[in-house]
Amino acid sequence: MSPELIGPSWRCVLAAALLTLACAGPATAAGGKLRLTGGVSSVDGAAGGGLTPWALIGSQATEGETGATAFVSRLRTQDYALTAYGVALGWNDRLELSLARQSLDTGNQLAPLGLPGLQLRQDIVGLKWRVAGEALLDSDTPWPQVAVGLLAKRLDAGALTPTLTGALGARTRGTEVYLSASKLLLAQGVLLNATLRATSANQGGLLGFGAATGGGLRVQPELSLAWLLRRDLAVGVEWRSKADRLRDSALGAGALAEDDWRDLFVAWAPSPALSFTLAWVDLGRIVPAVQPRRQRGAYLSVQAAF
Repeated sequence: MSPELIGPSWRCVLAAALLTLACAGPATAAGGKLRLTGGVSSVDGAAGGGLTPWALIGSQATEGETGATAFVSRLRTQDYALTAYGVALGWNDRLELSLARQSLDTGNQLAPLGLPGLQLRQDIVGLKWRVAGEALLDSDTPWPQVAVGLLAKRLDAGALTPTLTGALGARTRGTEVYLSASKLLLAQGVLLNATLRATSANQGGLLGFGAATGGGLRVQPELSLAWLLRRDLAVGVEWRSKADRLRDSALGAGALAEDDWRDLFVAWAPSPALSFTLAWVDLGRIVPAVQPRRQRGAYLSVQAAF
């Protein structure tokens, strides 16, 4: 991840989190979680599903341990391609620090705007803190595991930047805060997650943050359901609502409207250290002024966890 994109404020966040991990006391190498109970890596880098963070802390680390994950994901729709990759640290099954980069290849979809072959790149620093509950130990009680998180994002929109920050009134930096509750019903093999995300992001931040018509945070709900068919295999669904800030932009009503995201996924963990997630994803419309059809396609993610 390029230092010039992270910036001084992000380096302070990263340094503080690393210092916390380093000074938190004796920790051992990770290795104690049941498969898939740490979730997988979301496209934003935080542990959860592919589209939304969960209250679970990533890696194989349990209490008193430090663990790490690394992932790479690829999503291909009819007209766009998104690549995401990153790493995360988990400490004591309590704190998670993640770093991720996203790259969206727009192909020739924005050629009518004079932007053929545009690449949108976004760097994301994430922090998550488990504040209550423990998913596995509380699986026979009504109480969920609860976590709060922060995602600091910075966008490099290339030649699109003057339009985003000028006519559309969007920013290239934004910070999201979320609250997640995850409930594991171990006997039934079911995991439920609900997330509330305070965000001003347009298309997850790939079209900047906020708009000339109003750029404050909005609280958006997100839901996930996973069914553990066996200890190494899960299927599920996700839904992520969107703020749709640019619907009434300078380009015209609905020209930059965005839709909620959803997916159907299968996650397979052949070993505790390796998992694969395959999904069918519906991202809705992306810049419908130039391509009005919904963007649907296949998603594949590979994660190594330690």
